[in-house]
Amino acid sequence: MRFDLDAQQRDFAASIDAALAVADVPAAVRAWAAGDTAPGRKVWAQLTDLGVTALMVPERFDGIGAHPVDLVVAAERLGRWCVPGPVTESIAVAPILLADDERCAALAAGELIVSVALPPQVPRAVDADTAGLVLLASDSRVSEARVGDQHESVDPSRRLFDVTPGGAAWDADVARAYEFGALATAAQLVGAGQALLDAAVDYAKQRAQFGRVIGSYQAIKHKLADVHIAVELARPLVYGAALSLATGSPDTARDVSAAKAAASEAALLAARSALQTHGAIGFTAENDLSLWLLRAQALRPAWGDPAAHRRRVLEAL
Repeated sequence: MRFDLDAQQRDFAASIDAALAVADVPAAVRAWAAGDTAPGRKVWAQLTDLGVTALMVPERFDGIGAHPVDLVVAAERLGRWCVPGPVTESIAVAPILLADDERCAALAAGELIVSVALPPQVPRAVDADTAGLVLLASDSRVSEARVGDQHESVDPSRRLFDVTPGGAAWDADVARAYEFGALATAAQLVGAGQALLDAAVDYAKQRAQFGRVIGSYQAIKHKLADVHIAVELARPLVYGAALSLATGSPDTARDVSAAKAAASEAALLAARSALQTHGAIGFTAENDLSLWLLRAQALRPAWGDPAAHRRRVLEAL
């Protein structure tokens, strides 16, 4: 069977790219890391206009009730542009945990940004200090959470917080929410890996050494070709996992974990290769490449590290 995005999904991806290309997302990421979320919230407002925040919200709450593949289309683009904030938690996970709560309407309208902790896989809530609602999920129960101590992340734009139960609890499909969280994170990693690859290729075409552009050297070509292969092999696994979630396949956990593990390794290879191609200049604070390098490192262990997901795949065999 041949799988490909339809015209509407490709147009959706293109519209996200067009909006974020002119939004100066790197400046918003730097501001978010410094504690100023206003530029980042403007980016989120643009995503709301495009329907991204309403994707997984049921139609009865003015959401779209979209297919998981549509979520992957959006999440990959958000990873490609390094959008700050609790992207996975608010867009992919919160609609499932809130279930029939009327606050889903505010989520769809972009009026509410939600962060989530789901221990032990997700022990801390990202950007809980700026979220309008923080949820703590465990087993099949969810409650509002109180925000505790802050912890440093490798990515300064992703602040992590301890949380404790802080309100009434309700039932929700926590297991399904976790799968969506891992899937959306995998899609962001594919997008980040693609961004790192594109940046490395562009730089290799411009940077000259010994009278030749470095992209003409076989060592550089082979390194970046390996990254391309890794990203292109991870992408269909992510879309395949989305289809498994949509159909309720008994292999959903295996498929999601295979996608998350492959996307994590592809993003890591892309980060290493992009940094090696750029040299030390790639990790300076002034270079936008550093934002993607840090984001890829932060997302790899998010919603289950590669080792945990490989273990789930092994257990499913």
